[in-house]
Amino acid sequence: MARTDHDGAETRPYRNLIVERLDGGVGLVRIHRPERRNALDQATLEELRDAATAFDADRGVGCIVLTGDERAFAAGADVTEMDGKGVADMLSGHRFELWEALRTVRTPLVAAVTGYALGGGLELAMLCDMIVAGDNARLGQPEIKLGIIPGAGGTQRLTRQLGKALAMEVVLAGRLLTAEEALAHGLVNRVTPVEDTLHAAVELARKVASRAPLAARVAKSAILQAQDTSLEQGLAFERHSFTLLFGTEDQKEGVRAFLDKREPHWSGR
Repeated sequence: MARTDHDGAETRPYRNLIVERLDGGVGLVRIHRPERRNALDQATLEELRDAATAFDADRGVGCIVLTGDERAFAAGADVTEMDGKGVADMLSGHRFELWEALRTVRTPLVAAVTGYALGGGLELAMLCDMIVAGDNARLGQPEIKLGIIPGAGGTQRLTRQLGKALAMEVVLAGRLLTAEEALAHGLVNRVTPVEDTLHAAVELARKVASRAPLAARVAKSAILQAQDTSLEQGLAFERHSFTLLFGTEDQKEGVRAFLDKREPHWSGR
């Protein structure tokens, strides 16, 4: 399902997504499987990859918002697809390649989470760079109830964000976090009334999209390095990236605009 006439992600036919390009350089992707509480089956993951990578290639889009509906951001993987599957099925599928494609999107991603974000739904939200949560949000990794564990980053990202003890409780006991608990532990950026969540996420995305696009992408990469490397390696990456940005037209424009006391006009070059 698509709702605009611009070129790019929003013109492609989607069965399980509603995709729009909003004013202010924001791409909006809504998961739309209400009958399954937006469960992430293979087809939906493929469409998410296609929409996100198309927006990532669109120079007019500076930030992407990913959301579901008020009842569920995404209530996990579609369990019906797991029935009868064996090790060979999991190894021969390309589900993890889809997650990897989403992880490597360069454009900043904001998740607007209302209702349930469980299992793969929480992993999808954590894969985004920022999360705006509605006050009705419930976040968790209940895979243990199916005799499995998170498989798309849940054990790793939760532990980095929450610490070992709470991550153990969420994953081993299936505990759900409230939006306020997630905020207290730095898992989400802010909590809003549920009816304001998408608007707040879009406004945050517009602010990001108003910044120099190359610098925003490089900054995203540098921050992610901090989670995956030593301080020494991260500092080296930061200094290298900082220096390279002095070869861009946007850096020259940013300095000139500051000295001239005017708003910059970014070219993405």
